[in-house]
Amino acid sequence: MPIQIFFNRYSPENDPLFNESARKVGMAYINKRGALLEKHGIKELGSWIVPIEHLTISVLEAQSLDAFQKLMMEPEYMALLAYVTEETKVGISAEDAMKMLK
Repeated sequence: MPIQIFFNRYSPENDPLFNESARKVGMAYINKRGALLEKHGIKELGSWIVPIEHLTISVLEAQSLDAFQKLMMEPEYMALLAYVTEETKVGISAEDAMKMLK
């Protein structure tokens, strides 16, 4: 199954602790996140925040890359892109990588 690693960076000016607009958009997404992940058949493997670097890292798993694309087209997700710069990487589990090597 494809794994997508999301790196979301935001500037100090867009830190939701200090930017009311960014906080509203972020909370709107957070409040719907579980339902959106379920809607698209996506499982969260982990999520971390590195406050000092203004960075959020999320690792998600889905049946297809198309599921990730559909998630990213949701209005709540698109609204976040006004406040963050997102970098995504597609990965596979170490177990799947080992199968490929055999």
